[in-house]
Amino acid sequence: MSETAVIKTTFDGSRRLSNFFWAIAVSLGGLGFFFTGLSSYLKIDLLFFSDSSGISFIPQGIVLLFYGTVGVTLGMFLILTIFWNVGSGYNEYDRNLQQVVVYRKGFPGKNRELKLNFNFDEIKSIKMRIEEGLNPKRQLLLCLTDKREIPLVGIDQPAALNKIENDAITIAKHLNVFLETE
Repeated sequence: MSETAVIKTTFDGSRRLSNFFWAIAVSLGGLGFFFTGLSSYLKIDLLFFSDSSGISFIPQGIVLLFYGTVGVTLGMFLILTIFWNVGSGYNEYDRNLQQVVVYRKGFPGKNRELKLNFNFDEIKSIKMRIEEGLNPKRQLLLCLTDKREIPLVGIDQPAALNKIENDAITIAKHLNVFLETE
């Protein structure tokens, strides 16, 4: 039985079902607030399913316009984050090249793509950081000899404890380094 020389882990990034839901919900809610506030200013119903005749423009209409603008802006931000797939990428552990590659996509611009290369001799250990409670965190970190800690897992919901443990053991064995816990 031979082991593979390369292990590759991929990450979905922003293209998750929950992000699609929130982008649509926030955008539609923001549009509803915006058109209701605008209807109170123009004194005509821009939304066929609502009656805005009882809303005075000052102060309710202005507040509705403000909340609507904020909602639409936040919705556009979420939609663009999904479109650009921010946070997606991969980790590649190559035993033949004696190299670890950490690749992630960010927001458009000069530094959209983050690609970090580390030689095996720069790697001190793999660390599991587990915090339980109201906001649990389960992280795998690549610990380098110069004391830097590079996160190896995405920002999804916390994975099952046994999956994180199995991944940590597999990576540590593949890199032939120690496994730490915190």
